[in-house]
Amino acid sequence: MNVTGHTRRPASIRDVATAAGVSYQTVSRVINGHPSVRPTTRERVLAAIDELGFRRSATALALASGRSRAVTVLTANTTHYGYASILQGIEEAARAESYAVGIGVLESADEAAVAAEVRRAAGAGGGLIVIAYDPAGVKALGAVPAELPVVGVVETPASTPDPGRPWVWTDDREAAYQATRHLLSLGHETVHYVAIPSSTRRTSARTSGWRQALREAGAPEPRPVQGSWGPAEGHAAGHELARDPAVSAILCGNDDLALGVLRALHEAGRSVPGEVSVAGFDDAPHSAYLTPSLTTVRLDFTGLGRAAFALLHGVLEEAARIAPHPVSVPELVVRESSGPPPATT
Repeated sequence: MNVTGHTRRPASIRDVATAAGVSYQTVSRVINGHPSVRPTTRERVLAAIDELGFRRSATALALASGRSRAVTVLTANTTHYGYASILQGIEEAARAESYAVGIGVLESADEAAVAAEVRRAAGAGGGLIVIAYDPAGVKALGAVPAELPVVGVVETPASTPDPGRPWVWTDDREAAYQATRHLLSLGHETVHYVAIPSSTRRTSARTSGWRQALREAGAPEPRPVQGSWGPAEGHAAGHELARDPAVSAILCGNDDLALGVLRALHEAGRSVPGEVSVAGFDDAPHSAYLTPSLTTVRLDFTGLGRAAFALLHGVLEEAARIAPHPVSVPELVVRESSGPPPATT
């Protein structure tokens, strides 16, 4: 807003042309990377773009290139921390490349409903990113027509997929392994696990990493407590585990489950970490501010969203395909909720 109280209009391509002393056609050539522009002219135009804060119109670029600069994200959830952070990363990366982002919500895992949502997304043009962390997402990823550019954000695969499957993921197996090893290293006889649902198989990558750490240590392998995604399910699981006096360490499949477990242990009169250690998963923003602050494993979901868009962008711009790969190494974040068991305190 300027001194007169009026909102300043965004700079146009003709404003840039006037500032740089060139025609608007020359500005267009610079924006689109045309090789016929002299280096000195290109530098002058780019300086004018920076000075005026000019932003390219996605619509204009689509008309000029003949390609739709749009991406649709199919997801069954937009509020859970992992999903929301992935969406944030996709939007940030897309905006930097002047791509528009739409969201299609998969309201049901019913095959007909999933197929209808995939058709709607395909009709929007551009490419698709499918967050396949649940049955609806997995079905949607499998229902995308072969000719449509698509990237899947998937649960850690059991083995590396072939390059024809442009997928990205975080290494959940290694993350759960690290968290379990941490709790065992404190002297706990074993670690109990409150599990999130698996999207594709009975045993998730997080469960596999937890189990691998126990087996390597020769520790007893308790039956996992099947939770869901939210604090209410963690609260119910926490009450179940609190009744067993032998339970001294609990790993939760995400930080929201851990929040519910902490509350249940408090209600049962079992102190954390004095009697029971608790570790979460994801390093959601609230985890550092709980009482006690939560030991957890940090996963870069926002980076995962950026990587998904980068992979799709390469396909849409006809650049070389990038082999699917885990995006980041998980990082154990040790806070106040984990400590040695009572017998060794």
